[in-house]
Amino acid sequence: MSGRIRDVSTLADRFNYLKERKEKALVLFLTAGDQPLDELGGIVDALQDGGADVIEIGIPFSDPFGEGPTIQASSQRALDNGATPRRILAAVKAIRVRVPIVTMGYYNPILRFGLAEFARTSKDAGVCGTIVSDLVPDEAEAWCTASADAGIDTIFLAAPTSTEARIDEVCARTTGFVYAVSRTGVTGAENQVPVDVQGLVGRIRAKTDKPICVGFGISTPEHVRMVSEVADGAVVGSYLVNLLHKEWNGGTGRAKIVTSVKALKSATL
Repeated sequence: MSGRIRDVSTLADRFNYLKERKEKALVLFLTAGDQPLDELGGIVDALQDGGADVIEIGIPFSDPFGEGPTIQASSQRALDNGATPRRILAAVKAIRVRVPIVTMGYYNPILRFGLAEFARTSKDAGVCGTIVSDLVPDEAEAWCTASADAGIDTIFLAAPTSTEARIDEVCARTTGFVYAVSRTGVTGAENQVPVDVQGLVGRIRAKTDKPICVGFGISTPEHVRMVSEVADGAVVGSYLVNLLHKEWNGGTGRAKIVTSVKALKSATL
């Protein structure tokens, strides 16, 4: 696929649109290069057809220490396939997009790329935000400056273990949305939102009016529905990475991917 279609060009636009419709965001993560990069456009198109509101393009790294085994394995496969940040951004630039695209990765590859150059190249590719998993806000001045100069959002993470001071920093530095990490997953007794997730979202909500999306351990429509009760969006990662690995098969499994995403999206309505 080539060319670019933009229905909603920024994260702020998308969250405002969803708020008007009384919907929550379905944020989907995939590891770029786990499938051939020339198929990235087809995958993104399938996710959009299923109802994705934001798509996170994972940039593989050789030491993804913050990830679980599914995403670690996908990162290694992508690296073995020759995926690099520059090739991934070139692939993103070529695809047709109707929802905001965010990259997610680690700081070392961005440093090697060059902060300003990575930010500019991302913007040129149509990326509207970045998540740097191992970058904490009090050490992010240079990156925040580079991303702001390029006109892209920077999204920071908060966890149940985060101190109040860290959450203050996350809320002050974040643009786009705050990523709330549910370290224990989201499966709750009797379909109730776990206390740690409720508590974390409440702590963040008290400090900012920016959207809050919860990720880690979300794999079913029921999980998405529970998270949507307290947050502005749900992030689905490992489940989708595994589904693509098993079912995509050069696009022959497209219908199954679309159906699965539609089921997840239905839980945000």
